[in-house]
Amino acid sequence: MIPSALSQRAGAGFKPEHFAAIIAEPQPVGFFEVHAENYMGAGGPPHAQLGKLREDYGLSIHGVGLSIGSMQPLDRDHLTRLKTVCDRYQPESFSEHLAWSTHDGVFLSDLLPLPYTQETLFRVGEHIDEVQETLGRQMLLENPATYLLFAESTLEETDFLAEIARRTGCGLLLDVNNVFVAAINHNLDPRDYIARFPLEAVREIHLSGHSETVDDLGAPLLIDSHDTPVKDPVWALYETVLGRIGPVASLIEWDNDVPAWPLLRGEAVAAQRLIDAAARQRAA
Repeated sequence: MIPSALSQRAGAGFKPEHFAAIIAEPQPVGFFEVHAENYMGAGGPPHAQLGKLREDYGLSIHGVGLSIGSMQPLDRDHLTRLKTVCDRYQPESFSEHLAWSTHDGVFLSDLLPLPYTQETLFRVGEHIDEVQETLGRQMLLENPATYLLFAESTLEETDFLAEIARRTGCGLLLDVNNVFVAAINHNLDPRDYIARFPLEAVREIHLSGHSETVDDLGAPLLIDSHDTPVKDPVWALYETVLGRIGPVASLIEWDNDVPAWPLLRGEAVAAQRLIDAAARQRAA
């Protein structure tokens, strides 16, 4: 099984509107990430652009449609298409979400939460085993941004993720913004979550912006909206993570209200500064 092995660099999510600016000159990023589902066609401009980028940069492929957390079987046709994409581009990293998004053949176009029980632990583990065996590579599992908690859960999310990684050999993708969003929504301390997280299994980090609103009772409610720069508390939490595990490949996600390339590049450069600082600290 091919392990996930991105370099210890900052990357950015690739958007087609940025292609001309990116190829105009060498960029200060180590890799780009794309959503697998956008490249499941046979050809056309998407593949031409990604093929060009792949010549010069590392690649992370991020899935949004496997529905790893579903109690129903994985969609074998979707998994076959995913394998075709991974075989074609040989990414350094492939990741998916700890969530479900399908039911009875209907795709719900959202990443929905699941309770953390022994039953869901077993099922998610089965699905990850199937994905890794089919792809012939290690998968990274991303922690979710959540807006509710299940009364039936018997495991902490961090314990659930640690046990999944132990059973399947998958790596973890630590989304620091998701940690912050979920912690604030549930009136928890995000630093306590990081202290319990199985950081030894982290192979990649995600950073993104979120929006702030209030719920029906007037309490703070954060939305993982991917439509703003990374917020200062998320940067601070990211520094805490790097201080504990050292430099690790880190991606800036910006999927809505996408800015011009210089702004997204600037976010990646800011992440790279913190990665470099963590490397110096580790060396010292």
